[in-house]
Amino acid sequence: MATAFKPIAITVGDAAGIGPEIIALAYRDAPQQVQGCVVVGDVAVMQRAVDVLARTNPGTVRVTLLPLSGLSDLPSTLPALTLPVLQVGQAFDAAQLPAWGRISAAAGALAADAVVWAAQAALRGELAAMVTAPLHKEALSAAGVPFPGHTEMLQACAAAHVGVSVDDMPVRMMLANRELRTVLVSIHVPLRQAIEAVTVENILQTLRITHAAQLASTGRAPHMGVAGLNPHAGEGGLLGREEIDIIVPALQQARAEGLHVSGPFAPDTIFMRARAKDGQPGEFDVVIAMYHDQGLIPVKYLGVEQGVNVTLGLPLVRTSPDHGTAFDLAGTARADPASLLEALAMARRLAGGGAQA
Repeated sequence: MATAFKPIAITVGDAAGIGPEIIALAYRDAPQQVQGCVVVGDVAVMQRAVDVLARTNPGTVRVTLLPLSGLSDLPSTLPALTLPVLQVGQAFDAAQLPAWGRISAAAGALAADAVVWAAQAALRGELAAMVTAPLHKEALSAAGVPFPGHTEMLQACAAAHVGVSVDDMPVRMMLANRELRTVLVSIHVPLRQAIEAVTVENILQTLRITHAAQLASTGRAPHMGVAGLNPHAGEGGLLGREEIDIIVPALQQARAEGLHVSGPFAPDTIFMRARAKDGQPGEFDVVIAMYHDQGLIPVKYLGVEQGVNVTLGLPLVRTSPDHGTAFDLAGTARADPASLLEALAMARRLAGGGAQA
């Protein structure tokens, strides 16, 4: 490609949600932080978001769109308030855009197209990283997309690129903010299946992926604290034997491999122990949680405006805001771009020298 730098792609997310608006707000209010980025999605969708900002805040400056046909059209620097949009898939007619706050198959298809396009470009080495605006799982399903979310879609793209099966491209979700990091053993599965996914191999795989990712990004091996599955971490077998029969053997094997792990600890206290507070680091660098809500509720409670979702185990850098499509706010220009900007800052740090500052 002709560009002298590797940009960061920001995928548009669900067109009926707040994704386009928080992107437009970021370009309007934080132009230095989005320098070197390109929005991957749809020109008409982004134009509507820009128009919403202008209509609801008539006294503010206005963002101008720069439609692109490819990454080679993107200059290394852009004037402030210029929002470059790379069109993917079938372009929307401005008169037939998905309604705000409504589940739409068309919006689901666009969101998926943008993610796949950006993932493939990143895997080819054309992007430094990708930041994904929120999508809606029901919209993906309505569009016939065979994945429940970003993580699984990116896993499939990476596996196909490398030429391995999805099972041979294990990934994990990490949710992080300035106070706490947590990585999940299982992701988007029903709770009954999540409990079944608590196996020695899955826990060990999570620890290995987390260790490798944190070592690569910080230069030092992380101290990983592991949550139990049951209340009080099983209370010595009185409240369940998963800790004794599964989690402890996994930790013993991890220690034999040289990983720095502790636990299992009671799920209702481990996150307090790991939390960095008042400038002091927590007891653990990262918490390994056994299932989705166990790990994400504590991080989100500390503030979704600071949270960042990072996919570990991929041969590319991907981050995302720690919130959903917020259909109730879509079209009002009241959404907060803070988490998107945190995700972008995290992507730059993880990408290192490949992304323009």
